[in-house]
Amino acid sequence: RQQSMTTTTDIEDAAPAAAAAAVSVAATEEALQYEHVALEEGAREGTSRVAGGPRVLLRTFGCAHNFSDSEYMAGVLSLAGFAVTTQWEAADVFIFNSCTVKNPSQDSILTLVEKAAATGKPVVVAGCVPQGSPLLFKEGVSLVGVEQIHNIAEIVKQATLGRPQRALSRPGTLHSLDLPKVRANPFIEIVPISVGCLNACTYCKTKAARGKLHSWPVEQIVQRIQHVTAEGVREVRLASEDTGAYGRDIGSSLPALLHAIIAVLPQHVMLRVGMANPPYILEHVDSLCDVLQHPNVFSFMHVPVQSGSDSVLHHMRRQYTVADFETLVNKLKAGVPGISIATDFICGYPTESEEDFEQTCALLMRHHFPVVNISQMYHRPGTAAAALPKISSTVLKQRSRRLVSLFESYNTYDDLVGTRVTVWANERATDGKHLAAHTKAFVQVLVDAGEVELGSEVTVDVVSASKWSVVGKRVR
Repeated sequence: RQQSMTTTTDIEDAAPAAAAAAVSVAATEEALQYEHVALEEGAREGTSRVAGGPRVLLRTFGCAHNFSDSEYMAGVLSLAGFAVTTQWEAADVFIFNSCTVKNPSQDSILTLVEKAAATGKPVVVAGCVPQGSPLLFKEGVSLVGVEQIHNIAEIVKQATLGRPQRALSRPGTLHSLDLPKVRANPFIEIVPISVGCLNACTYCKTKAARGKLHSWPVEQIVQRIQHVTAEGVREVRLASEDTGAYGRDIGSSLPALLHAIIAVLPQHVMLRVGMANPPYILEHVDSLCDVLQHPNVFSFMHVPVQSGSDSVLHHMRRQYTVADFETLVNKLKAGVPGISIATDFICGYPTESEEDFEQTCALLMRHHFPVVNISQMYHRPGTAAAALPKISSTVLKQRSRRLVSLFESYNTYDDLVGTRVTVWANERATDGKHLAAHTKAFVQVLVDAGEVELGSEVTVDVVSASKWSVVGKRVR
């Protein structure tokens, strides 16, 4: 490690003038392996078109909100003259935007930091891990808190001069949605609508990093969406730690925001609502159903339940019962025909008994959710649940494997085979041969990249289905 990285200084409010500029730079290729790049002529070299300055590798872990933060940081850096690269060997500076939800994601960050620091080049860690656990990082590593991303160019500049920074203060003000931004996908804009949440879940470390709920005003979000759709964006994804709680701190609500957005949304642009916890959308479910039926809104909701046991939900402090959750699911299904509902389960919460787990299994099998995120319980330091006794690793693995097996036991999309559907092809599939299009219900449809143009809306015949997606043939 370079001698110049042994001293740490602080920078909090020295935002570069460039960060205030309302510039949005759209990338022409999608990000690969969580790396954000602004590619045009330099695509083959893996370096952004804004060249000449130090080359920065920016790698992102976590949720859509984190990806939006990284796109903003890439924009601020590019405008300040830094070149964003995808090549580890070419990087002069390493930036890792981190996630604190699970132990593996945090461990990945720590491993990458160690690997990058061994090169002797400056290392910057942003996001929820340094905000919530700054002592994990050695002196010499620059840290960027979740409310300091607008300062990223100055922080990186100081790091390259041998003056590592620790910018972790929380001024309590939201950054401008019109900061410079490099979209990883030119056709998809991730718009953060709020930060933080109103919950106090016993297992969650994110609250310590993101804080209490703080919502952007409706008019600022609407203006941002009007701006990016004029640039050619075809899909807008609303991001937050809990979209359902949006506006409760400013006298507004998620339905009010959604109605304001669809009033200005162009006919060729689709809107997707991000993850929402049950308590806050249950009271607005009728209005939400109206919005989800709009032709420009994906009929899709991600509503994490975490457990099928009221006892476990109580111990988790989830603020709803299984009956509340099922009421919400049933109302969404009745109010939005064909809706896709995704959910999450945590296996092995410390107080989860065999009976509790059986109730979780039963909940899954009652509803046959098409998208399920299954996670083992992680005791995150600093959380209330961290002090509780752990369930044995053997039981933990048995339960998670059984839940996965139950999920895989039923068909999800076979009923679509033989149907003709409209899809929006805004992403590339990882195999390089297909585009990952989506139906109105946000079912993934793989279409031949040679037959469909990225960013287009087309009609396809569904010819086959798997557990995770369907294959579509374009109708000529």
